[in-house]
Amino acid sequence: MLTNFSRLCRHLSTANAVEGQFSPPLKAGKLTQHHVLFNEEMCNQILDKYPDAKTLKILHSKICTDQNLNSNPSLAIKLMRAYAACGELAIARNIFDESPDKNVIFFNVMIRSYVNNHQYQESLSVYRAMSSYGISPDHYTYPCILKACSGSENLHVGLQIHAAAVKVGLDFNLFIGNGLVAMYGKCGYLVEARRVLDEMPNKDVVSWNSMVAGYAQSGQFDDALKVCREMELLKLKPDAGTMASLLPAVADTSQENVAFVREIFMKLAKKSLVSWNVMIAVYVNNSMPAEAVNLYSKMEASKMEPDAVTIASILPACGDLSALSVGRQIHKFVEKKSLRPNLSLENALLDMYAKCGCLREAREVFDSMQSRDVVSWTSMISAYGVSGQGGDSAALFCKMRDEGLVPDSIAFVALISACSHAGLLEEGRHYYRMMTEEYKIVPRIEHYSCMVDLLGRAGRVDEAFTLIKEMPLEPNERVWGALLGACQVYSNVTVGLVAADHLFHMVPEQAGYYVLLSNIYAKAGKWKEVTSVRLTMKKKGIKKTPGVSNVELKGQVYTFLVGDRSHPQSKEIYKELDLLAGKMKEAGYVPETDSALHDVEEEDKESHLAVHSEKLAIVFALINTKPPTPIRVTKNLRICVDCHVAVKLISKITARQIIVRDANRFHHFRDGFCSCHDYWFAGVLPSVIDSSDWAKYDSLINDKQIARFVFFYEEKVWSNDDTTASLILQQQLELGFCQRCQPCLQTHLNLKLLSSRVLQDHCTEHTNSQANEAPPPCLSCLSL
Repeated sequence: MLTNFSRLCRHLSTANAVEGQFSPPLKAGKLTQHHVLFNEEMCNQILDKYPDAKTLKILHSKICTDQNLNSNPSLAIKLMRAYAACGELAIARNIFDESPDKNVIFFNVMIRSYVNNHQYQESLSVYRAMSSYGISPDHYTYPCILKACSGSENLHVGLQIHAAAVKVGLDFNLFIGNGLVAMYGKCGYLVEARRVLDEMPNKDVVSWNSMVAGYAQSGQFDDALKVCREMELLKLKPDAGTMASLLPAVADTSQENVAFVREIFMKLAKKSLVSWNVMIAVYVNNSMPAEAVNLYSKMEASKMEPDAVTIASILPACGDLSALSVGRQIHKFVEKKSLRPNLSLENALLDMYAKCGCLREAREVFDSMQSRDVVSWTSMISAYGVSGQGGDSAALFCKMRDEGLVPDSIAFVALISACSHAGLLEEGRHYYRMMTEEYKIVPRIEHYSCMVDLLGRAGRVDEAFTLIKEMPLEPNERVWGALLGACQVYSNVTVGLVAADHLFHMVPEQAGYYVLLSNIYAKAGKWKEVTSVRLTMKKKGIKKTPGVSNVELKGQVYTFLVGDRSHPQSKEIYKELDLLAGKMKEAGYVPETDSALHDVEEEDKESHLAVHSEKLAIVFALINTKPPTPIRVTKNLRICVDCHVAVKLISKITARQIIVRDANRFHHFRDGFCSCHDYWFAGVLPSVIDSSDWAKYDSLINDKQIARFVFFYEEKVWSNDDTTASLILQQQLELGFCQRCQPCLQTHLNLKLLSSRVLQDHCTEHTNSQANEAPPPCLSCLSL
C-alpha cells in the first residue's frame, strides 16, 4: 500500500514515541508490533479523529510494519482523507497510486481531496482516469467533480458532467442538482442555472442558496433577493449560507433590499461569523456606516470574535464616521491577535486613519507594512492630497516610482487630485502628461474630472470649459459638477449656466446643483434669478440636502443638523456658542453673509449662519472634552466660507486643533490657520487676523512652494554649478529656511522624503543651535 517506507518509518524511532501520541488504552502496556490493542479498530478510532500531521505519520509508519494493516483498503482510504485534511496531498496521492485494487470510493476520496484543497485541475485529471480503470462515476462522484468545475469555472467539462448524469438518470439527484445550479451560476449561465433549479423535483436550502450565489456573483442583487423571497414563500428559512451567498453583491442597493437582508439576519437562529460579516458589509457598501459600527458593537457584545475579514469590512465605516476611538480599539485588537501582516487589512487601517485626518498614524501603518501594493501607495498619496499636502503627495509618488512600482490610472487620479487641492496647476499638468506620454495610460473620465477641477480651482474656468468641449468622452456629472463649483467660486455666470443646464438634464433630482446655480446668481446679486431657481426646485419637489455633521465622543457618534436643538445638551451648546461668537467678533470676525445666499436682511443671514451643523458639533465637543484633545468633525457637504473663517478663530480662541472633513477635503485648523491655506476660499482669512499675527502667517510653510521645490529638483536642475546653487538658495529663502538647511534638504530630496513636517524640523533645530556650530541633523535624518 505504501512507498517511501523508510522515509515514513523515521517517525517511529521507538515504541515509546508512538505510545505518547495515541489514546489512553495504548498506555496501559508497552506497545509492540504484536500488541493486541494495535489493530484495525484502534487505527480507525485514531483516523476518525483526523489527527495532526505528526501523529498521522507516526501511525502511518506503524501500519507499514503490520502486514495485515498495510493491505487493508479501508485504512488506505482513511489515511488518504486524513492526509488531505492536513494538506499533505502528495502523500494522499502516493497511497492512491500504490493501492492495487482501486474502486469508486478511492477515486471519490482522491477527487474530493483535491477539490477541498482547491486543486481543481488535478481533481479533473483523476476523474478522467476513472474510465481507464473501468470504473463508472456514482452519485457521490458527480457533486464533487461539479464543484471542481465551479471552482475552475470550467463550463466545457461541466456540460459533459451534466450530460453524463442525465445519461445514467442521476440528474434529478438532489446533490447533483445543487452542483449543477452552482456550476452554471459560477460560470455566469444564470438562465441554465434557473432551469435546472426549476426542474429539480426536490430542493433544499442549499439549492436556493446556489441560485442566490449565482445572481449575486453576477451583480444581480435584486434577482438574488427575489430568490430569497421565493424561499420564504415556500416556508424555507434562509440560513448562514444564504447570507454568505449574498456577499458578492451587497453594494449600492435600495433601502428596501437592505431592510430585507437585515430581516434575514435577525431571523437566523444561530448567527455565524460569516453572517455578521455579510451584514456589516451590506451596511458599509450601502453608505450606512453608523449602522455598521453599531452592529459591530453588538457583535462584540455577543462574544463573537471578529476575523481579518470583519476588520477589513468595518474599518471603512470607522473612517466614514471619523470614529477614531473605535478605529484605534480595532487596531489594538489587530496587534493583540497578530493579524498582521495582511495586505487588505493593513490597507484598510491606513485608509481609516487617513479618513480620520490622522496622517501621522496613517504613515506609521504605511511605513510598518512588510509589503505594499499600488493601493497602499495610492491611499497614502490621496491622504496627503485631501489634507492639502500636495508636496508630500508628489514626493511619495516619486518614491513609489523609485521602488519600481508602476503607477496605475487610479494612482494618477489621486496625484492630480492632490495637485488640485494644493493649487499646483503646473505640477498637475506635468503628471497628466507623464501619465499619457510615459505610461501610455488612456485618460478616463476620472482624469478629465480631476483636470477640470485643477483648472477650475486655479481660476482657469474658460480653459476648463474648453477641455470639456474637446474631451473624446462624454462628460459626466462629476465633470460638469467640478466646472459648476468653479463657476460659483469665481462668479462666472455664463459658463455656470451651461454647466448647470447639462447637470439638470443628467440628474434632474439632484438638489445640490440647483443650489450651486442659485449661489452663483446670489453672489452676482441677481435675486430674481435666485427666486426662479428656488421656485423650480419647489415645483419639482426637489429639496436641498440638509447639512449634517458628525462628531465622536467616547466611542459614540453624535449627529447635528443645522439649527439642531434635539440634543439633551442643546441649552449648554447654544450658550457656549453665543460666548464664542462674542469673542470672535472681538477678534474682528464679520459673518460672511454671502454664504447664506438668501434674499433677506443681513441680520437674518447672520442668524442662519450661526447655527450651521459643524459649529454645533464643534461646540458640543468643546464642552465635553478637555484641552488639548483634538476635535474631529465630519460633514456631508462642503464647509461654507463663513464656517471656515469661524472655525479658524475658534481654534485660536480655544487653543484646540480642529479637524473638519467635508465633502471635498480635510481642513486642519490650528491657532487660527487652516491647512488649505484658504486656497479655495479666495483669501477670506486676512480680514480677521490680528496684525501681530502676520509675521507668523507669512512664515508658515506653504505646501505649494514645497511641491514646486520638489518639482524643481525632480526635473534634474540640481547640480554643483554656481547658478543652480544660487537658484536653490533662492528657493530656500522663499520658503523661509536658513542657508544652514541645505545639507539636510539635499539629503531628503535625494531620498524623496521631503515634506512640510521635515522642513519645519530643520529650521527649528538650526535656530536652537549656535551660529558657529555645525547644524545638527533633523530628527528625520537621524531615523534614516
